[in-house]
Amino acid sequence: MGRLLAVALAKRGAQVELFEKGGSDANLAAARIAAAMLAPLAESAITEDNVVRMGVHSLPRWKQLIDELAKPVYFQQNGTLILWHRQDTSDAERFASHLARNCDHNLALSKPIHLDSQSLAEIEPSVAERFTQGLYLPNEGQLDNRQLLEALLVELTLMKVPCHWNQTADPEQLRTQKNGYDWVIDCRGLGAKASWEHASSDKDLRGVRGEVIRLYAPEVKLRRPTRLIHPRYPIYIAPKEDDVYVVGATEIESEDLSPMSVRSALELLSAVYTVHSGFAEARILEMATQCRPTLKDNLPEISVDRKPNQAGLMMINGLYRHGFMISPAILDCALEILDAGASSTAIDLGLQVTASSNEELSTCA
Repeated sequence: MGRLLAVALAKRGAQVELFEKGGSDANLAAARIAAAMLAPLAESAITEDNVVRMGVHSLPRWKQLIDELAKPVYFQQNGTLILWHRQDTSDAERFASHLARNCDHNLALSKPIHLDSQSLAEIEPSVAERFTQGLYLPNEGQLDNRQLLEALLVELTLMKVPCHWNQTADPEQLRTQKNGYDWVIDCRGLGAKASWEHASSDKDLRGVRGEVIRLYAPEVKLRRPTRLIHPRYPIYIAPKEDDVYVVGATEIESEDLSPMSVRSALELLSAVYTVHSGFAEARILEMATQCRPTLKDNLPEISVDRKPNQAGLMMINGLYRHGFMISPAILDCALEILDAGASSTAIDLGLQVTASSNEELSTCA
């Protein structure tokens, strides 16, 4: 969010300065570890309607945002494939029914398509030997998160935006200093925990641990993100360029950033091998962990504080497991607030925007 906002504001003519605790390679950011799947229908099975609406809004916006960057970023919209083994058929049927109901509630979603052995072989031939049916979710997509972070960095460099890497900054201090800032925008993720607790007693910010494995698997030729329905570890496999795959599933209520456990590694690798035998000869490039910044209700929020004789403070947080899927929607709402003091897009999408008075910002602007 910080890089997206910095680039967007600089392109609009604002004088922007960026402070980042980590390095320019985003080595401390949850965004570097993410799979970056853009899958509002798939995620509708486990999240709220407003997050789904933000995801639908963000898909075409990602295409626009990436097209404006000087450095290419891998982006595709080949849909999502859902697979399951025969013993998990009942879970798959419940999942499909849930998605169908969600499509009835949100007409912007494309309805899932049931695949038999022939249609599965046409869409994803590399898994047709192991699976005889599946579910295809059209129009969903993904991007390469690390390429995007690098492209945004290039953009900041081209626009000569001052970037202070490896430097911790206190937003409260920045807004009170006589430095000419009109706004300070806090996108620190878990680094903003104390600020959110200070803003409201019911805005506790916590970390939800995620674990991913990056594999180089030239024998596997998946064309789109693939999810495996399983009662214990419903994995996702996100293909990137050059035969690289990001595999994940785990979601642990913990702020532990220690290395991946043996159990998680075994479960992920065992499950991915059941999807495609080519993963047996894959090379493990990386096992990584990070914590997703998550608010009490698991929903994103923008909080705005205006005080006399100080820069305005905007805090953006709580994107949880949907960061890449919804960040263009959050970006558009934030820009509207900075321009007009309110956001009609936030109202349409159901994004919570609060002011320092704890009232809805749109009603008190």
